[in-house]
Amino acid sequence: MYLSDKWEDYKIVDASAGEKLEYWGKYLLRRPDPIAIWEHDDIDLQKWNNVDAWYHRSNKGGGQWQVFNKKIPDKWQIRYRELTFNVRPTGFKHTGLFPEQACNWDWIAGLVKEANRPIKILNLFAYTGGATVSALSAGAEVCHVDASKGMVTWAKENVISSGLGDRKVRYIVDDVVKFVKREIRRGNKYDGIIMDPPSYGRGPSGELWKIENELYPLVSDCLQIMSDEPLFLLINSYTTGLSAQVLKNVLMTTYVKKFGGHFDSDEIGLPIISSGLVLPCGNATRWWQ
Repeated sequence: MYLSDKWEDYKIVDASAGEKLEYWGKYLLRRPDPIAIWEHDDIDLQKWNNVDAWYHRSNKGGGQWQVFNKKIPDKWQIRYRELTFNVRPTGFKHTGLFPEQACNWDWIAGLVKEANRPIKILNLFAYTGGATVSALSAGAEVCHVDASKGMVTWAKENVISSGLGDRKVRYIVDDVVKFVKREIRRGNKYDGIIMDPPSYGRGPSGELWKIENELYPLVSDCLQIMSDEPLFLLINSYTTGLSAQVLKNVLMTTYVKKFGGHFDSDEIGLPIISSGLVLPCGNATRWWQ
C-alpha cells in the first residue's frame, strides 16, 4: 500500500461505522466514509460528538453541514511540507483536497527533481491542483485541465498560496478527452501525465464520461502526446470495480508495451491514529522510466 503518513496539518483521529473523524488544521470535522464498515468497542464518543462541523447525508441525495463552532471560517489553509492549500467544507461533503494523494505528490516531485532536466507535465481531471502544486514546486512546467471552472479557480488559489504564482502553468477549463485529442493534432508533447478520473461525470458541454468505457481509450490517446523521453504516467482511481490488477493490465497493454520501464498498482491509504488501522482511499497506478 502507498501510505500518506507524512502529514502534520491533517490527521484521521478515528474511522468507524461509515464515518471518519479528521483534523484539518485545528478544526475537527466529521464526515461519511462508506469504506469504514468496521466498528470497535473503545470508540471515544466524546471526541466524536465534540466536533466543529458534521456532514449529514440526505436520503434524497447530497447532504449538508451542521456547524457547531460558529467561529469556523468559510475557508482556511493547511500545509503539507512546503505546500499550502486552501480548504473549505463544500455542499458535496468534500473539502477541496484529498490528503491521501500526498504519497503521489511526493512521488511526482521526486521524479521531477531526479530527472535533472526541464519536465513538462499534463494534469488531467486536475481538480484543485494538489498534484499541480507539487509538480510546480519541484520545478516542472504544468498544464492543468479540469472541466469545472470553479475547481480551476481554486487550483490557482492553491498555487498562489504556495508561493508558486511565477511558475510556468497553464489553466484549461475543458473536457479532458477533447483536450487530449486536440493536443494530438497540435503535436504537443509531455514528459509526465497525471489523471484522476471520476467514475462518472459530464464535461462543460455535457460530454458523458463513464470510466469503464472511456479510461482505456484515454490512456491510449495519451501515448501519442508523450515526449521522446517520457518520465511517468499516474492514474488514480476511486472506482470500486477497477482493481489494481485491472489498472496494471491497462498499463501493460499500453505504456509498458511501447516504452518498457517500470510499473506498479496498489491501494493508497491514510493512517488512523486511534486504532492503528489504515483507511483505504482508492488505487494509484504508476508507470515510470
